[in-house]
Amino acid sequence: MVIGLAAAGLLLATGCDSVSGIPVDDPATGAADTDMSIPPAATATAVAPAPALPPVPADAPPVGEVPGVPEAAPALQRFAADVRAGGLATLQEACWTIPPRTTQTMYADPDAVLDALAQPGTATDGTITWTDGVTSVTAERDQVASGYACGRVFPAGVEPAHDDADARHTVRRYLARLVGQPLHPDDQEAEYPLVCAANPATWDPQGSGAPEPAPLANNPGILTGTTGFTDQLIGSQQLTPGYMSVTAPVTNASGVTQDRTFVLADGDNGYCIGEISD
Repeated sequence: MVIGLAAAGLLLATGCDSVSGIPVDDPATGAADTDMSIPPAATATAVAPAPALPPVPADAPPVGEVPGVPEAAPALQRFAADVRAGGLATLQEACWTIPPRTTQTMYADPDAVLDALAQPGTATDGTITWTDGVTSVTAERDQVASGYACGRVFPAGVEPAHDDADARHTVRRYLARLVGQPLHPDDQEAEYPLVCAANPATWDPQGSGAPEPAPLANNPGILTGTTGFTDQLIGSQQLTPGYMSVTAPVTNASGVTQDRTFVLADGDNGYCIGEISD
């Protein structure tokens, strides 16, 4: 069972994985891979609608029930079936909200993932967790509601966290939408918000103690007219706890490319972009 990109043609013009056809990122480094040979910028193309989810396979691996969240087990069973099948390219396409190289690390031991998922799950406000005491698998509740949820894998006892690769991937997804090539047909702001909400006013990347509304929420058109970006040159660095700075070369309608700086905040559902500057 394959849930993923609508077509192999949904490639960004820069930084594509030769296996899965989606952009590469490396969770082990503080900046995205660099390739000084810059391909042409991406151009807008139409995106096909996402296919309906098939039924859960009858022989899907077991996933523990979650009290109060009956839809969790079926959503993770679809994912577990792909994990058991062992197709990394399938998982990268299905789990397009996760940096592709992160999936290589997290799903390298399918048996560990499946053993954890077989245990009863527990739910918090935004996250569901399954653990066998050795490995923990978490899933975001909003993805569970979609019917297919990709688990994030951590050693048991380790606090789940998003890293710099997740921050870069958030910016990549945001820019891919702007140029008309979202990484998945469903990757739209209404369904998968990438912009930090203006309210409540919690934006404080400098740690001043005086939070304010996230600036981008009140100026969402700041990059209107973007025609491309250079995927290989996306870089990142930590600012203050909970905030990350990401830079990316962005091309406007006049063909001018300049570095833009994105400031992101970490939250239960991953990073959101709160500010963009030159």
